[in-house]
Amino acid sequence: MTITYDPKHPNYLDEADVRSELTRVFDLCHGCRLCFKFCTSFPTLFEMIDRHDDQDAGRLTPAQQDQVVDECFQCKLCYVNCPYIPELHEWALDFPRLMLRTDAMRHANGQVSVRDRVTDAVMGHTDLLGRAATVAAPLANKMLGAKQGGIVRKAIQVATGVSAVRVLPPYARQRFTTWFKKRPKLRIAKRQGRVAVFPTCLVEYQAPQIGHDLVRVYERNGIECSLADGVGCCGAPWLHSGDLEQFTKVAEKNVAALAKTIRKGNDIVVPQPTCGYILKKDYVDYVGGPDAELVATHTYDAAEYLMKVHKGEGTNLDTDFTGFVPNTVAYHTPCHLKAQNVGLKSRDLIKLTGAKVKLVQQCSGIDGMWGLRAENTDISIPIAGKLADEIRRAGGDVVAGDCHLANTAINEQTGEEPLHPLQLIARAYGIPEEEVRR
Repeated sequence: MTITYDPKHPNYLDEADVRSELTRVFDLCHGCRLCFKFCTSFPTLFEMIDRHDDQDAGRLTPAQQDQVVDECFQCKLCYVNCPYIPELHEWALDFPRLMLRTDAMRHANGQVSVRDRVTDAVMGHTDLLGRAATVAAPLANKMLGAKQGGIVRKAIQVATGVSAVRVLPPYARQRFTTWFKKRPKLRIAKRQGRVAVFPTCLVEYQAPQIGHDLVRVYERNGIECSLADGVGCCGAPWLHSGDLEQFTKVAEKNVAALAKTIRKGNDIVVPQPTCGYILKKDYVDYVGGPDAELVATHTYDAAEYLMKVHKGEGTNLDTDFTGFVPNTVAYHTPCHLKAQNVGLKSRDLIKLTGAKVKLVQQCSGIDGMWGLRAENTDISIPIAGKLADEIRRAGGDVVAGDCHLANTAINEQTGEEPLHPLQLIARAYGIPEEEVRR
């Protein structure tokens, strides 16, 4: 048994070694039970072990171990709350990374069904799909927006493995990078920072309005914006499906491009938390080396960077909010932003407007694209339902959240249209919303 989360370790993909490590970790988790409330993986694990009189995790079959792995959606909350992580304890327990190791082992050893491989390929080729869908946005959106559970969506589910009953974010006709390159250059009188925007697939193809408002808010505060050239999808769908070869190929390309951008004097700003986590954490583990470390050090969440400027020496944000400021904001904290361990920067940013912020810290059950897969529907929708209940209890005048997929789940369950925090700040400045054609 090897306790390792290093994908370059010679035993990383060895099945016997991985399954022995699963037994060790499952036994520790069964004895602790702190994480019973975060996802169904833990209740499932505990129930299966409790069936045996001796409560021995070693009695679980490979299929039972795999069920626990399949129910993990990489929210990272168990790691955030675990007292036994490598930096703190000799048990060196990192449950999410062990789940990723198991997924990689199963993928490498041919234990993934053809059906799952098709779904992985559809979800993994986000740039290819995004380029095609934005060109044919009206048709694509008509299909994606068809009646949930109806014949069109069921056909899409059969072909792609994407759930027929989940609301899917529509595509824009104009990509964010196209808008950015066409917009007039703005001369910044007093520069307080230089950033390259890593738009993410969601902002690039589906929610460019988030990028529009990010750029305008940044420029209003003297932060010069450019694009991170030569980058594509962060690779999260490949990583979370266990395809290390594809993920590493994407990650190495992005690391090289981002490091080059940073050496030109830019920081990297990411408006979506899953992608930010990948750049800050996973590129270091799966690519490694000085460039990956450089990228991790210079990558910021969109609100994190603004609060850095606000609290910096000789720099500050414009706090003259003459536009629309709601009395209360129900702010959803995405799991992958919590996992970055940077604090609640979006909350702090929203508070600068004078709005009262009500925190909502229930997971959305989307986490990457896990919640959009057909086979996860029965688990993911109840999790989104819990989030909807928390949103209603908070009762804010406006709902805000950094993760566009989580916001889509909120819209699905409540009918509310959440704003990204940068959109809320833009409206508070009086910056008008730019129409996005679908």
